[in-house]
Amino acid sequence: MPKKTDTLEQKSPAEFFAENKNIAGFDNPGKSLYTTVRELVENSLDAAESLGKLPSIEVTIEEVTQRQLNKIREVVNHERLDKELYQDHETEEAKRKRAAKELKERERLKKQLEKKGENADAIETKLKDAETKNAAAASKTVKTFYTVTVKDNGMGMPHKDIPDLLGRVLSGTKYGVKQTRGKFGLGAKMALIWSKMSTGLPIQIRSARVNQSFISSYTLDIDIQRNEPNVHQSKMVDNPDRWHGSELSVTILGNWQYYRAKIMKYLRQIAVITPYSHFVFTFKAEDSANDIHVVFARRTEKMPQPPKATKHHPRSVDLELVKQLIQKTKYSKLQQFLCKEFDAINSEHAGKLIEEMQSGAEPDTDLRSLTSKQILMLHQLLHVAKFSDPSGSHLSPAGEYNLRLGISKELHPDLVATYQGDAHVLEGHAFIVEAAVSIGGRDIKPGINIFRFANRIPLLFEGGSDVITKTALKRITWPAYKISPTSDKVGVFVSIVSTKIPYKGAGKEYIADDMQEMVHAVKQSIQQCCLQLKAKIVKQQAARDQHQRRKNLVKYIPNAARAVFTVLESMADSRALGPKRKRLQDEVDILAPVKQMRTDEDTLIARLTEHVEKIDSDMALEYQVQQGMAEGIRQNVFLMPLSAQQ
Repeated sequence: MPKKTDTLEQKSPAEFFAENKNIAGFDNPGKSLYTTVRELVENSLDAAESLGKLPSIEVTIEEVTQRQLNKIREVVNHERLDKELYQDHETEEAKRKRAAKELKERERLKKQLEKKGENADAIETKLKDAETKNAAAASKTVKTFYTVTVKDNGMGMPHKDIPDLLGRVLSGTKYGVKQTRGKFGLGAKMALIWSKMSTGLPIQIRSARVNQSFISSYTLDIDIQRNEPNVHQSKMVDNPDRWHGSELSVTILGNWQYYRAKIMKYLRQIAVITPYSHFVFTFKAEDSANDIHVVFARRTEKMPQPPKATKHHPRSVDLELVKQLIQKTKYSKLQQFLCKEFDAINSEHAGKLIEEMQSGAEPDTDLRSLTSKQILMLHQLLHVAKFSDPSGSHLSPAGEYNLRLGISKELHPDLVATYQGDAHVLEGHAFIVEAAVSIGGRDIKPGINIFRFANRIPLLFEGGSDVITKTALKRITWPAYKISPTSDKVGVFVSIVSTKIPYKGAGKEYIADDMQEMVHAVKQSIQQCCLQLKAKIVKQQAARDQHQRRKNLVKYIPNAARAVFTVLESMADSRALGPKRKRLQDEVDILAPVKQMRTDEDTLIARLTEHVEKIDSDMALEYQVQQGMAEGIRQNVFLMPLSAQQ
């Protein structure tokens, strides 16, 4: 019998990501809800910043039950015919066992709280919380859906491009050599794929460009097998208010209970790194008592300069990319191609490179006539020749000012120091590291609390393997900077921006720790912040020591004054002129005022207090002078005489 041959199949990009959704951060319903919010928010930030507008973004998550979803999908909610057929069915015997177990657990928890000395109200509250968790665990088989809506004031989308922008995977406007927030170029497309897989509902879009007289309204989904948009409805609605921006609404399977903390943490950290943005977050639960409304207010109107597109650096290109550039370029001559398509190559340098190839190519050789061997030699030469490093001027870090403001706005620390390093280079791509270290603040636990950002977006997962985490925990000697890594509340904020972030892992959730250039830049930035904090901490400790020293001296002044006055009083009343009394009377005449009652105990207290304050002030002044001499002269100071005319 002849052997059956396997059928050759091809998969579309949409089909690939649908089957490997964990790559794009859609591992489970909870993570999918978080990733959907993140992707839509970051698209909105990009849309507003590209327009030069201060971002104003509204995020709404509305809980949708299975019954409500069926109503939307026009599916009839039938009564169950065979209850034992369902996962959540529980026999009477199982119910009795569960009730007995919960009662036993309640009594155990109550005794434990009473032993700790908790009051009755606190005990009742914690018991109710435990019951709520048990109920949630018991109903884990019940699926919950959520409608996620994000509205912004960005540049909007062209009407005719909306289907392709949202309904075709790996199509977009962010490709090229440019710093971008996106990781895969998927954006809302993956949320649309997840929506189709979990609920079957299309995405709702409203969008308008600046000064556009109409609002584009679309209802569409994606044909996963063909990787094509499937438009259900398209229309143009009047826009009398000239609103501009986008509003996207998608209904997906999610898990708010387990990912609530991650979503709130993400929004708080995005508010830290973009203090010029205004966020309004609303969660609408089935029970309105569980609704949430949070506003992350704008703190400044100063936005960082938008990132700029740049050319490929010769050291960053691979062989296939060189071939693609040759095919796509509008220049026909080899020398023109090298000068116009690559960074760090001028006309003279291009001529030397062509000569060094020694392959028969000339500056005016037609690109399309290059042989495979000549292209190989060109690629090899680009990786071994000497080129100037990319400047980093095309990058857009948050800036020390915005980073400090964001941290102060959200965390309210006692101390904060910031630092932005120079541009470094990794595999031909420029990158900039900026850092901040804070001491104290609200919602900060004792120890080292690490906040990681890449291209101005928070990284919340797989932090243990990240270069920032490993550097902060293992490569910084915190006690050397007067900071306790166990008892102090230390916040470490590190933001890395680049045209190519060196992510590790399929999910792109952490940055590699095996590249020396990155390790050095991160460590240097954190250390610079620590040096600034050390100077502030030393001054604070000196001020505290000075205050405590004065407090201790003043504390014993009444006792010392009383003892001294008692001795002087007894000496003044004595008739015999001993040598000590005679010397005091002859040289200082201190006994006469005591005898004449012009000096009493209160007088001594006042004089001693005055002396302590004078000595304390002199010591403080001497310390400040020493500190100033140690730090060196910071700037020249010119004093103008009062009589000066100019």
